[in-house]
Amino acid sequence: MGDLKFAYWVPNVSGGLVISNVAQKTRWSFEANAEYAQIAESVGFDFALLQTRFIASYGAENQLEAITLAAALAPVTKKINLIAAVLPGLWHPGVVAKMIATLDQVSHGRAAINVVSGWFKGEFYGYGEPWLDHDERYRRSEEFIRVLKAMWSEDETTFRGDFYRINGAPLKPKPINGLPPVFQGGNSKAARQMAARVSDWYFMNGNTIDGFRSQIQEVTSLAASEGRTLKFGANAFVLIRDTEEEAKQVLREIIANADSEAVEGFRSQVSHAGKASPEREGMWANSNFEDLVQYNDGFKTGLIGTAEQVANRIIELKKAGVDLILTAFLNYDEDIENFGKKVIPLVREKEASLSTHLV
Repeated sequence: MGDLKFAYWVPNVSGGLVISNVAQKTRWSFEANAEYAQIAESVGFDFALLQTRFIASYGAENQLEAITLAAALAPVTKKINLIAAVLPGLWHPGVVAKMIATLDQVSHGRAAINVVSGWFKGEFYGYGEPWLDHDERYRRSEEFIRVLKAMWSEDETTFRGDFYRINGAPLKPKPINGLPPVFQGGNSKAARQMAARVSDWYFMNGNTIDGFRSQIQEVTSLAASEGRTLKFGANAFVLIRDTEEEAKQVLREIIANADSEAVEGFRSQVSHAGKASPEREGMWANSNFEDLVQYNDGFKTGLIGTAEQVANRIIELKKAGVDLILTAFLNYDEDIENFGKKVIPLVREKEASLSTHLV
C-alpha cells in the first residue's frame, strides 16, 4: 500500500468551488492559478486537476480552458502533475493526443488527462454538437481513450470505431515517460465498466466510507475480469478549523447562503447525468440540495473538522482503498497552504505508523 496522493481542483472557472454567496477568497486568473500551483507543489500536493467548462453554469461566468492553462502552468511549476480535463464530443481524440503529448514534453513528463463524458447539455447545444444518450456518451469516451493510448504508443495508428476513425496517423514526439495517466469520473454502471476496461484512475464523487468501499470493490472486480488494475480518487471538500464546531459552522454558513437559483440550475443540468442512465444511478442521482452546493458532493466525504480529525478521516479512506484525495477549498488564498502544512504531514505520520503495524 503506497503513500496516498493529494490533488486539488484548479479554480480555472470563476465563482469558487461552492455555489454559495458566502465570501470565497478564491481567484480564477492565470496569475492566481500559477500562485496556487506553486504553493501546492511546495507543500506536498501531487496533482492539479484543471476543470473543463465552455459555457457558464452554476455561476461560473468566466472559464479558462484546461489544456491551454495546463501548458501555461507547466513552465512556472517543477513537480506537480497537471491533469487537464477534456470533453469528448467537443474534441477530436487525435488532436487531444497531440496536445497532451506536447504538454508532456513542455512539462518534462507531468501531463495527465481527465476524460469527462459530459453532463451539461447546454455546452453541446451551444457549440452545435449532438447530445448523446447517457450510455452512448460513455461508449464514445471509451473509444476516445483507446485512440489516445494507441497514438501515444504506436508508430502509426489505425482505428475503426463507431465514433472515431484514424487512418495510419503518426504522432511524434511521443510523451516522455510512456503513456500519460488517464483519469475518468462517473458513478453509473456504464462509467464503472468503462473505467475497468480502459482508464488508469477512477474519480469518485463525495461519499461515505462504506460508499467508497463498495464502489472500489465493484470496479476492482470488473477490472480484474479484464486483466487490469486501476487506482481510485475520492472527491472531498475540506474545511479545517481549530475546533470541529467552528468547521461545521462554516459549512452551515455556506449552505445557508447557497445561491438557490444557481443550485437549482445545476440540479436541472445534472439530471442528464446519473438519473439519465438506464439504471437511473450514478453521479448526482441521489444528491440533495445541500450536496449540490458543492458540485461534486464534496461535503459527503466528511473532511470537515480539526486538522487531526481530517487526517484521521483520510487514513480511513485509505484503508477503504482510496489512493488519492481530490480536494476543494473555500478560500484558496489560504487553504491550500494550510492543508499542506497542517494535514499532509499528519497523514504521512499516520501512514508510517500504519505501515509499521502491518509489518
